[in-house]
Amino acid sequence: MTGRRSRSGPSRRSAQRAAGGTSSLRGGLALVACLVLGLAVGCSMLPGPSARPSHPLENPPPSADLIGRLSFREARAEDTFVDLAVELDVGYVELHAANSRMDPWLPKAGALIVVPDAHLLPSGPREGIVINTGDLRLYWFGAGGPRSYPIGIAMEGFATPKGTTKVVRKKENPTWYPTASARRDDPTLASAVPPGPDNRLGAFALYLGWPQYLIHGTNEPRGVGRHTSRGCIRLYPEHIQELFALVPVGTKVRVVHEPVKLGWVGGELYLEVHPDAQQALALDETGRFEHGPVRDLRKRVTAAAGREVARVDWDGVQRASYESAGVPVSITVPREVIRTAF
Repeated sequence: MTGRRSRSGPSRRSAQRAAGGTSSLRGGLALVACLVLGLAVGCSMLPGPSARPSHPLENPPPSADLIGRLSFREARAEDTFVDLAVELDVGYVELHAANSRMDPWLPKAGALIVVPDAHLLPSGPREGIVINTGDLRLYWFGAGGPRSYPIGIAMEGFATPKGTTKVVRKKENPTWYPTASARRDDPTLASAVPPGPDNRLGAFALYLGWPQYLIHGTNEPRGVGRHTSRGCIRLYPEHIQELFALVPVGTKVRVVHEPVKLGWVGGELYLEVHPDAQQALALDETGRFEHGPVRDLRKRVTAAAGREVARVDWDGVQRASYESAGVPVSITVPREVIRTAF
């Protein structure tokens, strides 16, 4: 993958990394609870970056169900999440969810921030473009392997249709034709906005089979990873430029809503729980959301675990469900731990 915002391999940012993993489920879950679920308080009790234990997803084994890797960054006095999301190539809501107990406008300097750049893939066919409004991400399944990008989605009162469509045309430097509702909200808008700094479509657009719905760039990157559109899908300028070059006209586009995902990584079952639609909107608008368990999760985990269901750590499932941090968490007891126990 090329470009500044690489999603399928190591990126340019200087994240602190260390080798190794966890030797037992309890040790691993304790680490996850601090670095992922409890990181919202800043994990200030942890040793410095060079001394802290590594997270398994900082250098994950190859997996057909996982893309990217987790990393961490020390907060600086000048950081705010809305600007840090752009710098770190992630979405604002997913960054805030992964660090939900931090102050998004004034994170404590030196606190460890989780950069949520490891993601389980959505369920269903892995082809073309899959847009998941449940984790505010777009997934591209091309010949070079999957890629993932944070997206801006519909604000309250608007929505992107769920289902299947396709890319019907592509346009570089598109003209923006504001909808009637947009012009009612802002009477100063012209009926047609030419390419340039005032064009909210940015420099590239993919037009879908659904009239008035596009995948496009933006003239305001801080709106990516948030609820900012009237149903269109917004990407960072570098991301849409990359996607535009990769995606041919006729590509299948599938829109799903999956805030909960499951997948296998290194022989262990991982669970990734994002805030649901109302929680994500509240987090975006107010900086907080009410934590709570996910309904019917036990049935879904049981089905995903299959013959390995006896290895599921249900306490870990409950914690991940309640926190909704949007970071994959291992929820099975490693086989070697079971053998040692008996």
